[in-house]
Amino acid sequence: MHWAWFAAAVTFVTITGAAAFRSLPGLLIDPLHQEFGWSRGTIGAAVSVNLALYGLTAPFAAALMDRFGIRRVVAAALTVIALGSGLTVWMTRAWQLWLCWGLLVGLGTGSMALAFAATVTNRWFVRRRGLVSGILTAASASGQLIFLPVLSWTVEHHGWRPAAVTVALAALAVVPLVWLLLRDHPADVGLKPYGAEEFVPKPQPVPGAARRSLAVLASAALPRSRSRAGGGTSAGPFWLLAGTFAICGASTNGLIQTHFVPAAHDHGMPVTAAASLLAVIGVFDVAGTVASGWFTDRFEPRRLLAVYYALRGVSLLFLPLLLASAVHPPMIFFIVFYGLDWVATVPPTLALCREHYGEDSAIVFGWVLASHQVGAALVAYLGGLARDVFGSYDTVWYASGALCAAAALMALVIRRRPAALTEGAAAA
Repeated sequence: MHWAWFAAAVTFVTITGAAAFRSLPGLLIDPLHQEFGWSRGTIGAAVSVNLALYGLTAPFAAALMDRFGIRRVVAAALTVIALGSGLTVWMTRAWQLWLCWGLLVGLGTGSMALAFAATVTNRWFVRRRGLVSGILTAASASGQLIFLPVLSWTVEHHGWRPAAVTVALAALAVVPLVWLLLRDHPADVGLKPYGAEEFVPKPQPVPGAARRSLAVLASAALPRSRSRAGGGTSAGPFWLLAGTFAICGASTNGLIQTHFVPAAHDHGMPVTAAASLLAVIGVFDVAGTVASGWFTDRFEPRRLLAVYYALRGVSLLFLPLLLASAVHPPMIFFIVFYGLDWVATVPPTLALCREHYGEDSAIVFGWVLASHQVGAALVAYLGGLARDVFGSYDTVWYASGALCAAAALMALVIRRRPAALTEGAAAA
């Protein structure tokens, strides 16, 4: 077996764990509120810091991997996660939650975001890149599937502190695996990348990678800037892509992942049952991501995004009517439907980045992903604040449904490049 598959397996395990580490805050809102008397808005603000840093760290983490190597950066990130999660056991003030779970865990998990998966895929694979990228993207869903039921059971039967310790120990347990099996480049073990015909020397460290990330951001985002793909594209596509992806993050990580469990608990549903429903979302998330990639190869990405956001918005409008003390068939239908649509937006968004920004598309997507997490962070905070003010989450569901409708319209406004239109006509 080629060593690339070991690297992919370790990456999958690491991203799975990172997803589990990010999913715990949604289970802690009610326990922390009851023990310390902190408002849900205060707790949601700590979660929002976590989500924002998860996105904003990703482009710079990729630059650090070019400078210091994948193995060192990931091992350090796992250690930071373990430190942040473990220290919460002794916290007594809200600012300590912000520091530990917001700052430390946010920085650690952000170093293992999609930029990490893209770096491993690009270095180790020439063939099967699409397959490996899809599998690694789905790893975050697997994290929810594996860890959410376990963590929710731990919180309900033993309290939130053992759950935090579990996350810390799980992060530390992955460090030896990363150090032993994950290599920075195929040349480190004397191999060609999987599917390559020629040996590829290991590139020299790139100390200016962070500056390049900022330069690409400026080129894509500033008014009257031009795409490096050479087609004369203005800054408009970047802001539309960033805006739609911000709404994507707001309606998934910020809303459902953070507030679904406490919202269901408000209606009398046991925490373990609500967390299990989130885990089911992770199951169908995998299928939805793979299917969306297949659709993206065959249909126009703009229209796919419009359909995904419109359907998501409609489902959120019906959610307040479905929440109850027990799980019933309409709720199961919502969970299946929402799971299929959870990260289905990623393949068409990537395709549009490639279409408009060419060789810089990976970095541009890193910044678009940052907007995704900023949107998630805002709704994680505002959702908790709305619950404190209105006494329920109904307003949050309706507002998010309206945002998804706006995202559907924004996706249709994104213009296709002339070269893309020509290629589409030739293919037809």
